[in-house]
Amino acid sequence: MTKRIFIITTLLLASIFTVQAQDISEHAIGLRLSESDGFWAEATYQAKLSSDTRIELDLGVQGRNQFNAVKITGMYQWVFNIDGGLNWYVGPGIGGGLVDFDTDLDNRDLETFGFVTGDVGIEYNFDFPLMISLDFRPEIYFDDYTDDDIIFNLGLSARYKF
Repeated sequence: MTKRIFIITTLLLASIFTVQAQDISEHAIGLRLSESDGFWAEATYQAKLSSDTRIELDLGVQGRNQFNAVKITGMYQWVFNIDGGLNWYVGPGIGGGLVDFDTDLDNRDLETFGFVTGDVGIEYNFDFPLMISLDFRPEIYFDDYTDDDIIFNLGLSARYKF
């Protein structure tokens, strides 16, 4: 009897501590819409690095009455399976961009900015080549163009997997 309990306990512990295989696509490309001190539309690309890591590159644009901005963000992400096609992910990132001011009230014309960020999100991979995700990115800016040094970025993405 104790031999059976030992075997069952060992199998249960092994299954708990076993890392589930991830179903990370080799590549994914799509659109990310976000709100962070204004609306951003971003083209997004992901590339698999290993069974549980990937990189993400986003190129975003923002247009307002006072200025137009473009930014690029690079992220390194660890992906963890929750159940089936449902995953959560987390990782650090860095980015930068340009701002073009279009007002006569502001003497500035073109400025650069940089930021560091983190990312935590949840995604669902459908059986067909579509992935949707919702993520949260606090961004710490090093510039004069943003009103706050820290901006909380919430984004919704849809990507084609290939």
